[in-house]
Amino acid sequence: MSKHQSLIEGVKVGDVKSLSRSISLVENSSEGWMDIMKGLGGNQDVPVIGFTGPPGAGKSTLINEWIKQVTNQGKKVGIVCIDPTSPFNYGSLLADRIRMVDHFTEEKVFIRSLATRGSLGGLSAKTLEVTDIMKAFGFDQIIIETVGVGQSEVEIAGLADTTVLVLVPEAGDEIQAIKSGIMEIGDVFVVNKADRAGADNFVKNLRNVLMPKPGSDKHPSIVKTSAAKGEGIEELVSAVEEHQQVSKNDKKEHLLVEKAFHLIREQRMADVSREDLREKIKEAQGRGDLNLYLFIEQLTN
Repeated sequence: MSKHQSLIEGVKVGDVKSLSRSISLVENSSEGWMDIMKGLGGNQDVPVIGFTGPPGAGKSTLINEWIKQVTNQGKKVGIVCIDPTSPFNYGSLLADRIRMVDHFTEEKVFIRSLATRGSLGGLSAKTLEVTDIMKAFGFDQIIIETVGVGQSEVEIAGLADTTVLVLVPEAGDEIQAIKSGIMEIGDVFVVNKADRAGADNFVKNLRNVLMPKPGSDKHPSIVKTSAAKGEGIEELVSAVEEHQQVSKNDKKEHLLVEKAFHLIREQRMADVSREDLREKIKEAQGRGDLNLYLFIEQLTN
């Protein structure tokens, strides 16, 4: 049995070491990583829940409490934390062991940090592939926490079955500005730190600006939580489960199209190296004739 086939079999039978190794090979585009993806396939019925929102909204604390809730129900959970990238070694700047230390050694929980490595939209370039590996492992649900970059975090809507948008009462005066960006992607809205002043008024204003999703007459759910106190988590889990039951068939085709588009784009960009680009641009700059648009046209033809 080849090394990659051994990893594939290990993932399918729930071996954590095989899971970790497979994710590392795929994340780094190491030799044979595509063989792993084709061999695993993935269980498409595993729900993927994306947590997104502005920095400081309390996403990590909220996910901590979510994990407690669902693991108490006997469920196995895979967590993907998308972190900013170090400009020096291209690794993640925030560590899952620090942010979710309470759950790192739990048998029912697997946590992995992925660096964005220059990818926009709040996700890592390999989030889709890593999520599919986790699906093949047999988790009951997969949680993705985006990097928290504000209005550009729209990519999660093309990956997650349910997108949870986490906000705080202090954003009350910014609802209209936020609405033009990430507000449209939320399936379930969370007003976290709801024990703070102005929370009820913020929820009221939020209800006034939220509209039903296309093809639906139902407004998105709004749940008040105080993650630091463990309040409102049961209601949040119920709201997400309700959304998944209602939208399961409606969103499936959209998600598959978005995932296929992402994979095709990645394949076409596979032979583009930043280091090669840097050398060629440096050479063109040395000649004093760099026109970036002509440069790209010549490079791609």
